[in-house]
Amino acid sequence: MAKDYYDIAARRGLFYNGKHLPYDRKLSNYARQLRKDATPEERKLWVFLKGLDVHVYRQRPIDHYIVDFYIHDASLVIEVDGCQHYMEEKNHDDERTQVLESYGLTVIRFANKAVLENYEGVCENIMHAIRKARKI
Repeated sequence: MAKDYYDIAARRGLFYNGKHLPYDRKLSNYARQLRKDATPEERKLWVFLKGLDVHVYRQRPIDHYIVDFYIHDASLVIEVDGCQHYMEEKNHDDERTQVLESYGLTVIRFANKAVLENYEGVCENIMHAIRKARKI
């Protein structure tokens, strides 16, 4: 699969060193800024995620996108979406999900409202996705 990633990176103008998934290096500084400026919902979910027994990346560049959370060991991307994702950005999110899934990743999305009002349920869904990925 690594050879395929070298080809993908070359075709899509991405950086790939065999260690992480291909990504656009120009997004690194922006991702760093997003980590500093996390939304309240992302901060709340981060409290849970950083306590897991897996390494979780925040605001991780993958391909030409920055994902909110990425768990390499589970090939899992977790997105926390504000209301804009359910209006004008729906098509962009669908395209983004297809690209991420082409890397063998599972993408799960939670609305900001769900994180705030059903925090335990969101955390249970994430744990279920991690357990499912580890059994495969």
